[in-house]
Amino acid sequence: MSDDRAEPREEVLHRSRVVLADQRHFAVTVVNLSPGGMMVRGEVPAAAGEWITVTLPGRGDVRAAVRWSLGGRIGCQFERELAGADYYPLLAAMRG
Repeated sequence: MSDDRAEPREEVLHRSRVVLADQRHFAVTVVNLSPGGMMVRGEVPAAAGEWITVTLPGRGDVRAAVRWSLGGRIGCQFERELAGADYYPLLAAMRG
């Protein structure tokens, strides 16, 4: 499988929660992050094309589209890319 992401992801380990469209909540761990998206680990029954909401430190609830889901991992693209002024403090908070 090739890695055709447009931007590199930064490794993080941050516990959070995901809310599905039907309002079910699931505990997850964000394992990597970029201004455009993230990957989370957790048992979340979400499929490619679905929208989820994830809680991020200092940002609150952020919507993301599920791009893929495999074996307890979910790759997501944020609805709106995070600008540098928002991204770097978020990255620092998730690594802190």
